[in-house]
Amino acid sequence: MMADRWTRMVRQQVGLGRFLPLGGPYDGAWIAERAASGVLRGAAERDVPEVRLGGVRIGLADPGEAAEPAVPAPPSALPPGPLRLTAEFAATAAWPLPETASRLRTALAVTATERIGLDLTEVDLRVTELLDTEPPASRPGTPETRGGTDTSGGAGMPGAAESEAARAPGSAGGSGSAGGFGAAGVAGAVGGGPEGERVAAVVLRVPGVSRLTGVGGLPVRLGEQAPASGDALPRRHARVDLAVAAGFRPLEVARAVRAAVAEALPDRPTVAVLVTDLD
Repeated sequence: MMADRWTRMVRQQVGLGRFLPLGGPYDGAWIAERAASGVLRGAAERDVPEVRLGGVRIGLADPGEAAEPAVPAPPSALPPGPLRLTAEFAATAAWPLPETASRLRTALAVTATERIGLDLTEVDLRVTELLDTEPPASRPGTPETRGGTDTSGGAGMPGAAESEAARAPGSAGGSGSAGGFGAAGVAGAVGGGPEGERVAAVVLRVPGVSRLTGVGGLPVRLGEQAPASGDALPRRHARVDLAVAAGFRPLEVARAVRAAVAEALPDRPTVAVLVTDLD
């Protein structure tokens, strides 16, 4: 039983990809690479329709410039710092390739920084194929726009059927899905006991939060943060995993959630937010 649970958790972690820092070291927020990649693919399809985007990866532009986050980061999360996006694409000859690459670079950079809140400073592109015809527009819910297999290792958004399962209160979701908890499914399903349920209720009232998710099944975790020095007392730390609704900037939602959670508990713990999905 325990082995099955660990297997599900590992598959879920792999499906989400790496956790990318949102904002700077004091923002205490991260987003799953899978979720960010889905939005980037949608932007490329919308703004540069003659392009078929292939593998997309996002990582630190210079690990030496990464900063220590102000709050404990989720396991496997990248530290805050400038990011580099690398991508492969195929394109038609409708536009000169340098111009196509420039338009694609702009679409990806603007979406990453303004729509999501990533500190993206570099975009590296590589042409892999010349297409005879323009790629067909993907329908909502098809693998091209909502998920499917991403050969880059950072998968896209979850498929339509998977998303519906993830929205069900208490659902464990599929491989790579973080599950979902609405207001009706919070009681007994979050970590931290009654205080965790209070945190969950507060978070679900923040504009832009569509549902609680939870890597490993727990959307709220409450624990102690190790003190920075031996003379300081341990401070409580909270982590919240959630999905952001369409039309909201994940970084701004995460900031609002952190403030709401800190206000909701009398000891004002440190707070980290992990955005696992963009609905």
